[in-house]
Amino acid sequence: MKAVFILGPTASGKTRLGVDVARAFGGEIISADSRQVYKGMNIGTGKDLEEYGFGKDKVPCHLIDVAEPSEEFNLYRFLVLFRDIVDDLRRRGRLPVIVGGSPLYLKAVLENYRMPGGAADPELRKQWGGLSDEQLCRELRQKSPDLYVRTDKTQRRRVLRALEIACTVEADSKSTSPERLWTDLEPLLIAPYHSRQEMHRRIEKRLDERLRQGLLEEVERLHDDWGLSWEKLERFGLEYRLAAEHLQGKMDFAEFRQQLLARIRGFCKSQDGWYRKFERDGWDIHWIPGGQTEQAIELTRSFLNGRSMPKPEIRLCEILYGPRS
Repeated sequence: MKAVFILGPTASGKTRLGVDVARAFGGEIISADSRQVYKGMNIGTGKDLEEYGFGKDKVPCHLIDVAEPSEEFNLYRFLVLFRDIVDDLRRRGRLPVIVGGSPLYLKAVLENYRMPGGAADPELRKQWGGLSDEQLCRELRQKSPDLYVRTDKTQRRRVLRALEIACTVEADSKSTSPERLWTDLEPLLIAPYHSRQEMHRRIEKRLDERLRQGLLEEVERLHDDWGLSWEKLERFGLEYRLAAEHLQGKMDFAEFRQQLLARIRGFCKSQDGWYRKFERDGWDIHWIPGGQTEQAIELTRSFLNGRSMPKPEIRLCEILYGPRS
């Protein structure tokens, strides 16, 4: 089954481009974002719900608002729901347009992970119980450099969880069981491309827009109305972590904004590393300058009609950035 993946770093314009492609070909969006699954977390996760349209013109979207923020949502649950949605779209003859955000989720779909990320493994956790935080991080880096980059190393439970997933993926890669081939997607990968300077500008503009839209008020509601502790909020990523610290009086607004801007830019750089590795692993990503809708639609039309696809004009892994880039 053919599927279009719209990927790329934060603030690059994935949602708008994915909606345009889905609307042009009667497709439906499947969000591949590890935080947009949570209800009540709209501004900080960048759901941009208005992008999908309204009424009859609204493009259907899946895997947004499917979990309570008090729940634990993981890769295993994502893959179970993803498979069911793809099966439904197949039956209805609809084009899956996967839009994401979380490179690990994308990698799991593209590389047919069997279903890593299930329940915690007590035996593995017992085995690692005597290791220091530094030793756990070293173990994770050795088993999965990709997960190591993605994981928050300041939280021991997240490092342990990443190690469990890494061990499951390692075991799957050695398996010849047909159970591992849980889907048969034929993918086209498209991504909006912007220079690093332009990405920095877009990130700052979007951050200020989110602050005006009520990012801090959203975090307050999650704490006061949804009953999420400050500690729980700090686990939901940069925006929620730093907003929680600001609301607790640990930093003033100017410091909060400055730190958040710098950290989001750093996160964007880490996403860049994921996509470079995708390319080195043999995946063709069609980077579209400025995220132009017309070019994305033309690529998708050729793909769906079975034409030979051109080689990507831009390869991120071949672009070297200087110290001022």
